[in-house]
Amino acid sequence: MFMLFFLVLAVVWAAYEYGRYSAGYDSSDAQAYIIRLENELDEARLQTLETQRQASMLERSRQIDDDAAEQLKQTLVESQNEVMTLKKELAFYKSIVAPEQGDRSLAIQSMQIKPAADGRYHYKIMVSQRGRNDRFARGTIDVSIEGVTNGEPTTLKLSDVSNETKKIMKFGFKYFQNFEGVLTLPPAFQPDTIHVKVKPKKGKLKPIDEQFAW
Repeated sequence: MFMLFFLVLAVVWAAYEYGRYSAGYDSSDAQAYIIRLENELDEARLQTLETQRQASMLERSRQIDDDAAEQLKQTLVESQNEVMTLKKELAFYKSIVAPEQGDRSLAIQSMQIKPAADGRYHYKIMVSQRGRNDRFARGTIDVSIEGVTNGEPTTLKLSDVSNETKKIMKFGFKYFQNFEGVLTLPPAFQPDTIHVKVKPKKGKLKPIDEQFAW
């Protein structure tokens, strides 16, 4: 009887893990990634402390010129930003392994724009589901870039400046989904902000409307 109970329990757990894996997430992978993030966070914290120590020593000895001071300040800012980014990413993956109870909600987990080759830009948008994520979230995401062209306000749809982006960007996930690709801006266009709208298809999930500085 006990053997049958444990066999059923093992089958149920395997089915649960398979369901999470087929939804784009595997708990063992997430646990390994969490350990890696924790190690990177420890290293980033040590780097920040070392930079602060060097700054204090140089300030006391007064053997630092303006250029060196600015470079050291920039290094400290970068170290602090890295710590903040790692903390946020670590909290996100921990929430996947042990999701919070409560109302379901959508979130724009991250929005990244990085220069690529030939004047192009690589973009990556992560949308996640918080709270009880036992159901699929479905809907569409709309992205536009706001700026100026020859002094005139201009709004560009992401699909207009990226061949990899469909006009209608659909999502369907339990935990999170990434949207990424490469975009090319018109020569005279100067970007200012990125406007992201997440529109759930139905249910109690609320839409999201956020803007990010370029």
